[in-house]
Amino acid sequence: MVKPLLLRSSWLRLTRWEYWPPWLTYVPVVGYVAMLAVKHRSATVFTAANPAILAGGFIGESKIDILEGLGQSQSSVARSEFIDKKLSIEARIAATLAFLERERLSLPIVLKPDQGQRGSGVVVARTREELIRSVTRSRVDTILQEYVPGLEFGVFYYRHPLEARGHVLSITEKQLPVVVGDGRRTLEQLILDGDRTRGMARFHLERQAARVHDVPSDGEQVSLGDCGSHCRGATFLDGRAMLTSALEDAFDRIGRAYEGFYFGRFDVRVGSVDELQEGRGFKIIELNGVTSEATHIYDPGVGLFEAYRVLFKVWRLAFAIGAVNAARGAKVSSLRELVRLTARYQQESRGHLRDAALSSQSSAASESTAPGRGSSSPQAASMA
Repeated sequence: MVKPLLLRSSWLRLTRWEYWPPWLTYVPVVGYVAMLAVKHRSATVFTAANPAILAGGFIGESKIDILEGLGQSQSSVARSEFIDKKLSIEARIAATLAFLERERLSLPIVLKPDQGQRGSGVVVARTREELIRSVTRSRVDTILQEYVPGLEFGVFYYRHPLEARGHVLSITEKQLPVVVGDGRRTLEQLILDGDRTRGMARFHLERQAARVHDVPSDGEQVSLGDCGSHCRGATFLDGRAMLTSALEDAFDRIGRAYEGFYFGRFDVRVGSVDELQEGRGFKIIELNGVTSEATHIYDPGVGLFEAYRVLFKVWRLAFAIGAVNAARGAKVSSLRELVRLTARYQQESRGHLRDAALSSQSSAASESTAPGRGSSSPQAASMA
């Protein structure tokens, strides 16, 4: 029964463009970017769109540097700590525990690579054991970040350097993956039957391997992930109707306070839609630069041609803003530099942590067979 349903999952991923791999989706965009390069007489002038960020945020930029760049808006930024990969294991653990104590934080805690894209390497540690294990095993520079509960949104912002005020182009509501039990079907069946989980069935089944045969009780909500990334199962919905002047004012104040930032997407969490619309109560968990997407285009109701219209506009803005900043003396990264940054990131990303559920399962398996060590269960670990 599972195999035919997985075939349905494959068909869904083939026929719904939102599941297409980026290299396929972006073929027309590459052609449009080439036209913009001819128009602006520079293939990489867009990298000057954010002079404060390495290559404008094309690839390989430091997340912690960006979060620190939001210094004047720290009350709206999730508390974070940088853990250098060069530190000894003991020093990493000490720095982690010191961060929790200093900021009076309790679990869960988010770990993410300092250089990362599309949710790669993001782990939510819910037990002290998971946290210590993840920090210990990390092979890249890592950010510890407070876990911010609530709703997650992506807010795409831009400001032309010659204008006093910026604009919100896109708002995306990110619904984390969840299934609801009926007391009859296993978690595996619920995932394969769900309209939104079927498209990511292989990912979810691998991630939930330890409990796919569990039968959730009637009405029980089972979370399948904590990361608001489309490639990890989150549903993206067009939230542009939520835009208010108060919301736009709030993000414009933050954007203008970050000297050298003009273009990108804020990923935020907030307690309610009302709070977001009132421009208060949100926490910025990430800010992405020039390769940001106006992610509302991944709403299942948005067609491919409309998505391309938005993508073309975003790149048109990136080139236009970059051109003005370049004329003012901002650095434009060369193609050679972008190739070097891409190669470096690809090498770096090989050391990213795997998802918490997967790493916990593999860890428990390895620890139960290690000489001189007993089995270890994340469920039995005490909270910090």
